[in-house]
Amino acid sequence: MRDADPAAILTAMALRCLIVDDNTGFLRSARLLLEREGIEVVAVASTGDEARRLRDELRPDVILVDVDLGSESGFEVAGRLREHTGTALPDVILISLHAEEDLAEMIAVSSAVGFIAKSLLSARAIHEVLDRPRGT
Repeated sequence: MRDADPAAILTAMALRCLIVDDNTGFLRSARLLLEREGIEVVAVASTGDEARRLRDELRPDVILVDVDLGSESGFEVAGRLREHTGTALPDVILISLHAEEDLAEMIAVSSAVGFIAKSLLSARAIHEVLDRPRGT
């Protein structure tokens, strides 16, 4: 059995995440998956208002936002989550069942640092997005 890289484990454990999605089944599954992989999921939210309150209260490092939030646009929610609050702003990553190619133009002009398809969601995918040079 191969041992995990201790530095990678410490890095992943240090990352605090908030997940915003209106699907409770997905929230539960994503939380279990990410926590198993060493991400600390500090909370989940199902609306933009709830996400903003939790952002201010818990100050996560990264927020995953579904682009389809029922009556809300995940793109608009992502923008509101990046509004200055007097504290350090978390990175926002958009997530969706849709393929990245289908949303590429909207992702490019959004305030999010990147995108992950829900089927590819993992701690590794989050770190890959966060480690990419910005503006590319």
